[in-house]
Amino acid sequence: MRLRERLKCKAKSLLRSLHACSSSNNITNRFGKMDSGKFVDARKPQPLLKTVVNVWHKFLTLLVRWLLRTIYGEHGARMPPIRNLILMESATSLAQKIRTKKLTSVEVMQAYIERCKEVNPVLNCIVDQCYETALKEAAKADQLIASGTLSEQQLATEKPFLGVPISTKDCISVKDLLHTAGIWKRRNIRGEKDARAMELMRKAGAIPFALTNVSECCMWWESVNTVHGRSRNPYDTNRIVGGSSGGEGTIQASAAAPFGIGSDIGGSIRMPAFFNGIFGHKPSPHVVSNDGQYPIPVSSQHNMFLSIGPMCRYATDLKPMMKIITEPDVVGKLRLDDPVDLKQVKFFYQLNDGGGNLVSPVDIDIRDGIEKAMAHFRTTVKADVRKVYFDKLRKSAPMWFANMKSKEEAGFDSQLVNLEGRINPYMELLKWCLWQSNHTFVGIMTAIFESQGVQYGSDKYNGLVKMRDDLLEEFQAMLGDNGVFIYPTHPTVAPYHNEPLIRALNFSYTGIINVLGLPSTSVPLGLGREGLPIGLQVVGNRNQDRLCLAVACELERAFGGWVAPEVLA
Repeated sequence: MRLRERLKCKAKSLLRSLHACSSSNNITNRFGKMDSGKFVDARKPQPLLKTVVNVWHKFLTLLVRWLLRTIYGEHGARMPPIRNLILMESATSLAQKIRTKKLTSVEVMQAYIERCKEVNPVLNCIVDQCYETALKEAAKADQLIASGTLSEQQLATEKPFLGVPISTKDCISVKDLLHTAGIWKRRNIRGEKDARAMELMRKAGAIPFALTNVSECCMWWESVNTVHGRSRNPYDTNRIVGGSSGGEGTIQASAAAPFGIGSDIGGSIRMPAFFNGIFGHKPSPHVVSNDGQYPIPVSSQHNMFLSIGPMCRYATDLKPMMKIITEPDVVGKLRLDDPVDLKQVKFFYQLNDGGGNLVSPVDIDIRDGIEKAMAHFRTTVKADVRKVYFDKLRKSAPMWFANMKSKEEAGFDSQLVNLEGRINPYMELLKWCLWQSNHTFVGIMTAIFESQGVQYGSDKYNGLVKMRDDLLEEFQAMLGDNGVFIYPTHPTVAPYHNEPLIRALNFSYTGIINVLGLPSTSVPLGLGREGLPIGLQVVGNRNQDRLCLAVACELERAFGGWVAPEVLA
């Protein structure tokens, strides 16, 4: 009898909570009392058919994982060890040592060129380079320092990265280097001038020297295309590097570049950063120019979702890079130099998306990593840490796809041929089966599904856009000007090559942050039980990038950050 009474009491309490959640659109009422320490959205049950589909999908992913592990074996090719300690320095440290004459820019450039030549046959991450030109630019940097024309302080202020090599992905224009975006039709196109972000980095003294691989048209999360082939993960070459900034992630993880620039419209900075165990930041909208990026955003909405941002092995390089690439007329509103007291930051975290359709469960290593990070901020930093739940995150993928729809004419079938007409995706699929197509299977299928999904302006489209707007309102009310949201960057560690084909919607963990227009930093937390990087993403309110960067620096200090794939003892 006592058990029955307790169950009745719990049922009544639950009904009262659900009634409170639905009684008002006010954020405080919908998520319960603020002083309870949690925001809790109502959990909605899945329809039976979707539950059955998800169960079969989980079975299929397990079967494919077993097949791929059998085909590839346990480990891939052995990585060349890191022998030169210059390669272990942060970009900020290299710049300081160059301008104080403890190292020369030529020494540093030669070290990275040698490393690129050593790792690229194994990883296939570099698609173009300008080593000879870069060495000449390095010699000029050394001459400027030796001349004494500028003092050390002036160099630190005016050219903070003087003489430091920088790489970027093959969709961000670098003068005279390839600018293909992994598209066959653009295979011979070269950059006529630097993209705006690279122009600003060059003015700060950085020297472009290598261009890295991407997915076809930068719209898939494995970096493979018919122009340059497939890139491989330095921790296990049988695994993917992510996309579309995948080559950029792996060149840095293998210590073949000190820092670089990526771009992100659905996770293209953060997923490669996660899979390769480095740091990557997707900035707030409209603070870093997208000029010089291909594919070109076809609408103002796409331009808001797309962000160019920094990728690096050390969190300490993130803020200096952001200060450089942020447009001068908006850098003030980011307040990047304002100190951040982590004790005053409110931490909200969610361990998964609540069970999105056809989305993989979050690996236990990743969940444990997030819990450990939250325990650190709760006990060591003494910060306010709250576990939350947003049921709308289950619809992350549908929201991303809907919000990516545009009334403009240029679709993916047109982007694949450099906006010079359109492909017939069904004919290309037939040609692909006969090994005659210049496009990847994923590129072709993306063009097919683009026309089959939710239609721009339809009731379903409007409903998903409204859901996004409602979710953004809830996030902004929760985060305020001193809150961050901790969330998985991706539900699993780096999959095997081609495995994303059956885990296609796993990108939704990053994609939803793009359509919400929030800044986010991917932070490594070491290696998991498979010897592959794990990590999390730190999400802030708009223009609160400095909170994301400060939390990244603290997590690096507490958990070690980037781990070298292999170092010679």
